[in-house]
Parts: sequence; structure tokens; C-alpha cells
Amino acid sequence: MVFLNEALSIEIIIKLIIAATLSLIIGIERELKKKPVGLKTSLVIATFSCLLTIISIETAYTTPARDDINITMDPLRLAAQIVSGIGFLGAGVILRKGNDSITGLTTAAMIWGAAGIGIAVGAGFYLEAFVTVVIVVLGIELIAPFLLKIGPRRLRMKELVLKARLTEEENVQNLLTFMKENEMYIENIRIKDIPISSDQILFEVDIRFSTLFRKDTISIYRILHTLPYVQKIELESLG
Repeated sequence: MVFLNEALSIEIIIKLIIAATLSLIIGIERELKKKPVGLKTSLVIATFSCLLTIISIETAYTTPARDDINITMDPLRLAAQIVSGIGFLGAGVILRKGNDSITGLTTAAMIWGAAGIGIAVGAGFYLEAFVTVVIVVLGIELIAPFLLKIGPRRLRMKELVLKARLTEEENVQNLLTFMKENEMYIENIRIKDIPISSDQILFEVDIRFSTLFRKDTISIYRILHTLPYVQKIELESLG
């Protein structure tokens, strides 16, 4: 009996170590991209998810039976609660900016994935957990960038937000025409009057547009900054 308990304890420790090690792969990927969820968060999520899964399984199979009470337990009941509960943590890293762009979805998915790694290892699916981590990392680091370069036109485009201050009202149309001629596809536009004096008004435009990845943000900034009717310009890349 003592030997079995020792063997079980060693197996639990091995599971926790494997879960922590696999979570570090995801954590390093997020750290390299300067995302809010990195090594520490991934490690904590995966390791504790693994522990809770082990507790859930072991409790279901080791709870002593009683003649007067019929006890039935779901071995993965705690694991199911992990999957739903981790959503609150993931929601905390999803941000919506003022330009209606949403960031943090991949990081939130990684949080959910780290919990999945812990559950899989805790339930004894070592190979499946390892293969899943490899597939996810390869997909993010190799396949996705590859498709962004050679995939459909829409995938090869990136979104940007332009804030520009123009001198005359007709220059708004001039700017839109110029952007269209340079393969900048406008998705949304907002125009606002900026009173300078009683007889002078400037026009501020917020434009959300898409363009091909071969044009980097600096190049686009330089192109737009050379326009003589643009007084002030601010350019932000969303991807």
C-alpha cells in the first residue's frame, strides 16, 4: 500500500512537471511578442489546472464506498469547471480601443489553451498534450505568417488608422482619392470640424483603411506626410 502511494505521488509530480514544461513553450511565445500573458501566467494556469484535474480524478476513484449511501462522482467534474472558469481570466486581456479595434484575442485563447494542457496532462494524455502544443506553436509562428505572405489578397492586407488635419474641405476628397490611387482601401471615415478662428476652420479626418503588407507603416506615413494640404498626421497599425 505504501509502495502504491509512493508510485502515485511520483506520477503526480511527473504530471505537474510535464504540464509546467509544456506551458513554458506557450509562455515563451507570448513573451517574445511582448504580450501581457507570458511565462509566469502560463505556468501558473497549466500547473494548477493539472493539479485540479488530478484531484478530481483521484477523488472520484478513491472515495470509499458506503453500504448505506450510493456515492457517484464524475472524474472530470473539476476539469469542466476549469474550462468555464478560465474564461473570466481570458476576458481580462481582451481590449477594445477607441478606433473599434479589438486586441488580445490570441492571448485569451492561449490562456484557455494553457488550461487545456494542464487538464490533458493531469488526465494522463501526455502525447496528445505535447502534439497539441507543437501544432499551436507551429501554426502561430510558421503557418499563419506564411499564409499572410502568399495567401488570398484579403489575408495579405493589414489594417491601419489615419488621423489627419486638413486645411480645406475639398482636400478631404483629395485625400480619399489619393489613398484609393495608392491601393489604400477605406473601410470607415469620420470628419470633424476644428475651429481655429471666427473665419477659419480646419478639418480633422479619422480613416480606417486596409493595404497590402508589402507597404510598411513608415512608408505609408512618408507618402501621406508629403501631401501639401496635410497639416498634421497620425498613423497607427492595427496588426
